[in-house]
Amino acid sequence: MKDEPASTNLLTKLDCAFTLKEPFGLVLIISPWNYPVNLTLVPLVGAIAAGNCVILKPSEKSKGTEKVLAEVLPQYLDQSCFAVVVGGSQETQKLLEHKFDYIFFTGSPHVGKIVMTAAAKHLTPITLELGGKNPCYVDDNCDPQTVANRLAWFRYFNTGQTCVAPDYVLCSPDMQERLLPALQNAITRFYGDDPQNSPNLGRVINQKHFKRLQELLNCGRVAIGGQSDESNLYIAPTVLVDVQETDKVMQEEIFGPILPLMTVKSLDEAINFINHREKPLALYAFSNNSQVVNQVLDQTSSGNFRGNDGFLYATLLSLPFGGVGKSGMGRYHGKFSFDTFSNHRACLISPSGLEKLNEIRYPPYSSQAQKLLRWAMSSHSCTLQ
Repeated sequence: MKDEPASTNLLTKLDCAFTLKEPFGLVLIISPWNYPVNLTLVPLVGAIAAGNCVILKPSEKSKGTEKVLAEVLPQYLDQSCFAVVVGGSQETQKLLEHKFDYIFFTGSPHVGKIVMTAAAKHLTPITLELGGKNPCYVDDNCDPQTVANRLAWFRYFNTGQTCVAPDYVLCSPDMQERLLPALQNAITRFYGDDPQNSPNLGRVINQKHFKRLQELLNCGRVAIGGQSDESNLYIAPTVLVDVQETDKVMQEEIFGPILPLMTVKSLDEAINFINHREKPLALYAFSNNSQVVNQVLDQTSSGNFRGNDGFLYATLLSLPFGGVGKSGMGRYHGKFSFDTFSNHRACLISPSGLEKLNEIRYPPYSSQAQKLLRWAMSSHSCTLQ
């Protein structure tokens, strides 16, 4: 948090240059339902560390967590500086009518646009942690069971209700044939012959999302899973094949335990497919050949990238987390959270005397004085400690 010294030029040689990190002021944090504790408290900690006051709006869809946060946080935080607001979309819209010094939103791109529009009315800076369709390229030069283990784990984790989960797989027809039995094997080992009775598989958040996901099961052909039980909000770990780009499952973020496989003829075709769509929050590439992984990394753009595994990068506080383009803007986690919620204020403090040294700055300007000024402003000295 301490002031960060900055280098000077000859014109400011005797001055003190530094960056001061100050709080923005009053921050609004709007959190989602899928990881309601983590995605509420992690940005809250960053805002507190940076010295801000916070109004917290947890999601009304995760009702249990909303209730606990509303009851518990006021017991531990100064209520004159921190408040929890409960309610649905109407309450959120009322909040957004007010002027805040910073807004941090995690959720869907659709609601993100509403939040950004409201922020624009007050020119309020904003972080948007959104989502999107995260691609996963699987090269032919892979062990299919290793890939299947990792794919099944991070696709069906939290019942697929994870913003950085892979939303579809791109692979060759040959790799698809090898991958399907491996995925079936992994799903059975993880969740048993009857996944509905597995204690390790969650449920869809509510009936609205269940019905949306049930529609997606009609896309392509179900190769694995496909069973559902509305009374239990259960959808089995599912793999779809023969999926077309125009299918609904390829037009919206799935956010559930459904994994479409699409076939491509080459790595170049896969990269071209990825680049003709919105920039994703996360992108994954599997290959025993590091050149293939690096080619996907170098020739695409995404908020986050992982080679040969899932979303464990989100557990590293040393890495920034965030989207790009339609998948969001801004970064947080670890010190990146502190930086996000801080105004980095440029400061330069000069001595009040020594005016004689400043005469070169004042008009009239001779050609020699102009050359000297340009040289002095472009000459950088060491950072003052």
